[in-house]
Amino acid sequence: MAERIGLIAGNGSFPLLVLDAARAQGFDVIVAAIKEEAFPEIEAHGAAAVHWLSLGELSRLIETFQREGVRRAIMAGQVKHKQIFSSVRPDWRLAKLLLSLGTRNTDSLLGAVAKTLADEGITLENSTVFLEPLLAKAGVLTRREPAPQEKNSIEYGRVIARHLAQYDIGQTVVVAGSACVAVEAMEGTDATIERAGEIMRSLAGDASTLGRELTVVKIAKPKQDMRFDVPVVGVKTVEVMRRAGASCLALDAAKCLLLDGKAIITAADSASISIVAD
Repeated sequence: MAERIGLIAGNGSFPLLVLDAARAQGFDVIVAAIKEEAFPEIEAHGAAAVHWLSLGELSRLIETFQREGVRRAIMAGQVKHKQIFSSVRPDWRLAKLLLSLGTRNTDSLLGAVAKTLADEGITLENSTVFLEPLLAKAGVLTRREPAPQEKNSIEYGRVIARHLAQYDIGQTVVVAGSACVAVEAMEGTDATIERAGEIMRSLAGDASTLGRELTVVKIAKPKQDMRFDVPVVGVKTVEVMRRAGASCLALDAAKCLLLDGKAIITAADSASISIVAD
């Protein structure tokens, strides 16, 4: 009998990739799909079982995994931070956990969930354990390397992003001409890039003293927990950048997943967007 592994699935293609990779390595995958987030097509990827749970049903998640004999699990896919504090009705276990938090950022919340799972005999593994080849490698990944002005913006953006990340506020900053245009909080990376594009379009044309092109810097946290909230980018990110007028994307090597693999590089090359990892 194949070893079983649990998959807590949020939105995007990340959980689908984990599911396919785990199955390819001989695992039976028991999916706990978050019904407010997960894509319906997860039903068609050959999981041993798919259970649809509300984001607030922590007790049911634990009971489902225990009933299915799951002792190891992976958390993959975005769960919008603002979703947790909006319409979700937490069960008693999650409500107790939320009340116990000193701060309600991603690390403290998901770290507390991981501890709760561990207390119940379920170990949360690194979310990249089956996807190591998709982690960004160091160097210029596209045909075009960053221009001098973009390199200046990357250097400045990394300084700003490190300060944000150490407080677990967000992973992304958008810079123009070494000026910070937008920073990520609860809204997510794509929405941050879109907002930066709107800000630049609102500036008074030739009267603007900023360069028109945006540089996006997306980093891992100083002590990134690879079990959850790992930085990810995909073809959609490149498309959002193109529409916003962003010409360069800087990532942390070995800490950021390129969800669409070579397709993201192809899309970036087609849009004359430079991607570099350091």
